[in-house]
Amino acid sequence: MSDIPLISHPDQVTAEWLTDVLVAAGALEDGRVTDVTSRSVGTGQVGDSIRFTLTYDGEPGPATVVGKFPAEDETSRASSVATRTYEIETRFYQQLRDRVDITTPEPYVALIDVEANEFVLLMNDLAPAEQGDQMRGCDVATAELAVDEIARLHAPVWDDSTLADLEWLNRASDDGQGFYIQLLSMLFPGFLDRYGDRVEPAVVAEGTAMMKRLGDYISYRPEPFTAVHGDFRVDNMLFATEAGGAALTTVDWQTVALGPGITDVSYLLGTSLLPDERGSHERALVERYHQNLLAGGVTEYAFETCWNDYRRFAFSGFLMAVGASMIVGQTDRGDEMFMAMANRSGRMAIELDTLAMLDS
Repeated sequence: MSDIPLISHPDQVTAEWLTDVLVAAGALEDGRVTDVTSRSVGTGQVGDSIRFTLTYDGEPGPATVVGKFPAEDETSRASSVATRTYEIETRFYQQLRDRVDITTPEPYVALIDVEANEFVLLMNDLAPAEQGDQMRGCDVATAELAVDEIARLHAPVWDDSTLADLEWLNRASDDGQGFYIQLLSMLFPGFLDRYGDRVEPAVVAEGTAMMKRLGDYISYRPEPFTAVHGDFRVDNMLFATEAGGAALTTVDWQTVALGPGITDVSYLLGTSLLPDERGSHERALVERYHQNLLAGGVTEYAFETCWNDYRRFAFSGFLMAVGASMIVGQTDRGDEMFMAMANRSGRMAIELDTLAMLDS
């Protein structure tokens, strides 16, 4: 892979480059790519995803592949520098993907120039699987499938001390927490100005009270740690259709970090299950996650600890909605998505009395 040049824009993708990538990845043997066409796919706001359709001479390789590139939108691209999103996703595929069992895209090439903030990921095309819809949310059966999958990320590297050596993954620090608290505190008034009439009044009140305790909320990081996705919700999942595809594939690894695994479960159920279904089924879903961890070899992790931490992290989706909505390029779909996340997670925090837990 070291001889593959880094290209960072879809227009730079050529038949020759694709041939070299696929041969190096073992996805092409006796053929070569002779022509390529492209079109945009997905709904990501931080990076641009492109599907390439390939024509071959000789024995063919994959008919289509998907590439990820830096965002065309300058606001989104600038925010990626501060959040290191391109670096984090590329490093996940380079250094961590093969150590966990969760279903992800298969990378043909993953290259990055950190100083230039340029990267390219070329992956297998997951079609005919279809992306989840954050606004529509998911049903309980889908949530069950998702908690099964996220345990396959967490369990293999649960309490693995070597993860701390991966600087791009082990990013938490007092300075980093201070910056995050300062950033959210600065963005929150603008969030209310822009979206206040679209957030439920009770959620506005609860979120405002929580922002006054933001330091207490952010500083709580109970061990043991594992690799967490950080944005585990249905928009970042692809699901099988009648035409085929894997049951669930998790994508968009731009926020993966070292931390408490239960944060992914709180975030998932808070952002993706409709509130009435979440309230009725969340304890059973957390139990299912916990049992999957135990089956994956995790020990000395009591269910009541798991459940209490699930409650403790209920604001995760709300905070993501506040921060992300204000630092990426604004779109109608993005606004609708962030409002669904904020309102659902805010109601979750109210119902689970998360604020009261900040004192425990």
